[in-house]
Amino acid sequence: MQTKAILGQREVDAILNAAQNEADANGWAVTISVADDGGHLLGLRRLDNAPPFTAIVSAEKAYAAALGRRETRLFEQMINNGRNAFLSASLPGLLEGGVPIIVDGQVIGAVGVSGVKAGEDAQVARAGITAIA
Repeated sequence: MQTKAILGQREVDAILNAAQNEADANGWAVTISVADDGGHLLGLRRLDNAPPFTAIVSAEKAYAAALGRRETRLFEQMINNGRNAFLSASLPGLLEGGVPIIVDGQVIGAVGVSGVKAGEDAQVARAGITAIA
């Protein structure tokens, strides 16, 4: 039987706090979502002045990164390189800013961020993940 780590509330809070610290340090109004390995939302934090739409997009990015087992920027690159079949999928989740959480080689969840430039969204997500690394 295989075993793997899971995200508990302590880890979710640590990720949200670290991601918020990164966003605050840069003056970015974002929404941060944390999902389990099945893409189910475990936590969401919409910072002051983040548009309501970012809550939907960040959750979709976390969902796509968890289920796809890869950063969502790779899906966006596929679309930009002509893989138009991906356009029939949930597009907001296929934009850069979703990052899987990998422990011992297994995806245990993902972080999705929305509200600033794509690379900045991913930067905030990665900062959150470092809190539990």
